[in-house]
Amino acid sequence: MHPTHSTHADSAVSPTAGLSRRSMLAGAAALAGTAAAITAPGSEAAAAPRTGGASPSAADRITEQPDRTGGHARATVFKNVRPYGAKLPVDLTVVDGVITADPAPRGAQIVDCKGRIALPTLVDAHIHPDKTAWGEPWVTRNPAGSIAEYTAEDVKLYHALRTPLKVRAERLMGHAVAQGTRAMRAHVDVAPAYDLVGVEGVGSARRALRHALDVEIVAFPQHGVIRTPGTEELLEEAARTGAIDRVGGIDPIGFDEALDEQLDVVFGIADRHGVGVDIHLHERAATGLESLRAIIDRTRALSLQGKVTVSHVFCVPGLPERELDRLAADLADAGISLTTVAPSADLVLPIGRLREHGVHVGLGSDGVRDSWSPFGNADMLHRSHLLAQVQDARLDEELEAAFRSGADGGARLLGLPEADLAPGSPADFLLVRGECLPQVVVDLPRREMVVRGGRVVARDGELVGH
Repeated sequence: MHPTHSTHADSAVSPTAGLSRRSMLAGAAALAGTAAAITAPGSEAAAAPRTGGASPSAADRITEQPDRTGGHARATVFKNVRPYGAKLPVDLTVVDGVITADPAPRGAQIVDCKGRIALPTLVDAHIHPDKTAWGEPWVTRNPAGSIAEYTAEDVKLYHALRTPLKVRAERLMGHAVAQGTRAMRAHVDVAPAYDLVGVEGVGSARRALRHALDVEIVAFPQHGVIRTPGTEELLEEAARTGAIDRVGGIDPIGFDEALDEQLDVVFGIADRHGVGVDIHLHERAATGLESLRAIIDRTRALSLQGKVTVSHVFCVPGLPERELDRLAADLADAGISLTTVAPSADLVLPIGRLREHGVHVGLGSDGVRDSWSPFGNADMLHRSHLLAQVQDARLDEELEAAFRSGADGGARLLGLPEADLAPGSPADFLLVRGECLPQVVVDLPRREMVVRGGRVVARDGELVGH
């Protein structure tokens, strides 16, 4: 959409206009409401500002020497690197994408990192790249206060944006790579309003970025599985054709009003087609716990341990310790993982306590500049920063734990090896200026280089070789 144009639709003020996205999600899943129109006026959406001080001079930039390998193994030595902010720099030798303790092969490429801090790249365990208006003209959002109203806004934004979904998704996913994301789980709306356009578009973006990014696709029934006829058939088709890795669900009681029927459909598709499950659960208190218990029961009954995730899980924060411990033990026994997007202090999951029981917890960025919210930037280092804030982190170890949630938590969730910068780990890391890891989490310096499998895939926030 050109900045000089705008798209308008007739606007109706919602009776729940005073509710924000956060307050809506914090309550019980809402009833259906009337749709408000969305307006997409024409001012170009600016990318998130870079932080971390002035740009270095040309002479001070990280520089690569020509590749002189000449052999079969692809080898690179990243010289003068400070892993996790170590006081003294070391050399990281990478052979065929893996860090090794062995001497560098003759003719290895040399990359001088000039004392920058190396940190593992991160994993976005929960993102909606199909909905994004990132890089598009600014969108003026209309009042909405229920899930039904927000989903109606999604449809209007989808039709208002002229850039094809696959282009918008690839743009956002590439930006995520350039900020240091190595993998993501992408939730993609599947409903009669879209057919499977989102699955196809994000699938196209996944193929285009396969050199730099691992992507799992979840077919997400944002409009409901049961309440929206035709959705079940689309979920089935997406799974049958192999276009998705997981099938999703949403608030079986509070939104779909069909606990058993929804879960029977979702788990039936997963069982028939060998895909995983990832269910959005915004329900609070007893309602959410009832849905969560039903998910645990079906996971056990179908032997889907290790293949089921529940996202948001707003019924877990605030549970008494004994009840939380019992629930965490059951989740761990069923091999069910959880994700949080750290929306607020009262809705973030108790990550440390859950992990003590063996529950994997991933961190995600959720929606990025979509109809639900003008915020979001697909920067998982920034999301780790937000997690530390809502957890009221103060100590260095607390700030480091927030980073680990963004790096290691998501890797476990997606079944990826942890990139810990040790011999044998994948050479997936980012380089920044800074003193130490806690300071990096707080200050969010510019990502000067992003490395995937020993290859440089981004510099100074931009993809290279793409």
